[in-house]
Amino acid sequence: MFTYIDPLIRERLTEQGSLFQIDADGVRLDGTQSASGDSNPGATISILGPIPLPLQLGPAHIEVQWFACVRNTELGKIEQLAEDLREKNGQRSFATLASYMAVNSVLLVGDPDSWKNPLVRVHSSCLTGDVFGSERCECGPQMQTALQRINADSEGGMLIYMSGHEGRGIGLWAKAATYLLQDAGEDTYQANRSLGLPDDSRDFADAAILLKYFAADKPIRLLTNNPKKVEDLTEFGLRDISRIKHVTGVTDNNRRYLTAKQDWGHELDPEDLKAD
Repeated sequence: MFTYIDPLIRERLTEQGSLFQIDADGVRLDGTQSASGDSNPGATISILGPIPLPLQLGPAHIEVQWFACVRNTELGKIEQLAEDLREKNGQRSFATLASYMAVNSVLLVGDPDSWKNPLVRVHSSCLTGDVFGSERCECGPQMQTALQRINADSEGGMLIYMSGHEGRGIGLWAKAATYLLQDAGEDTYQANRSLGLPDDSRDFADAAILLKYFAADKPIRLLTNNPKKVEDLTEFGLRDISRIKHVTGVTDNNRRYLTAKQDWGHELDPEDLKAD
């Protein structure tokens, strides 16, 4: 794994415990085990961290520990390509390889060893909302408010940032097309169907594995308005999830979008759809 990282650096990171793997049950593998020996190598996840990451979110300063996480099948697909590029000195092409890897992130707040019922947010990536500050959705405020709520909580907790979930799993290009269809009168789910795409194609398997490892089978309080997210995580073996309503970032620009989510099953009350 990580052939595009110098083998000596890889060995050093492994020895210091900053590069490790967990299996599908969220169990950390020791140095003698590898994905190739796992009965389900595709579900094995490689993790880099912890990495201290001070965050400044408006007036709030939050100290988190960052873990970068990637499914081993993602690494395996590019391993031989990376070696070929190294032999050809094709350094410029490494950026192309990296673009195919869905690297998820875990942001830990507090001490997991002291957790009894941590506060958790599983957040789907949204470039337009999280980075650009778009008001077509409420994703940016949801992410920032989740981190602030976790930081203010007596137990702390974690935010898992799912990088492969753009547009509920359809990707940024298709998401741009759905925006044009929405501007022509369709809602967010109708637009997906017009493109022949599922309403929601997100895969929460990796999020479940990461929760099993970092939360260590403790009950969690999940910040979400979407009961289906609880159902999806439960299907992957998480049993004790309490759903905590998480409404923020409502504006005149995204109320129609939120109404469509309400119609689709998100538990939002009429009062929730009033602008912040």
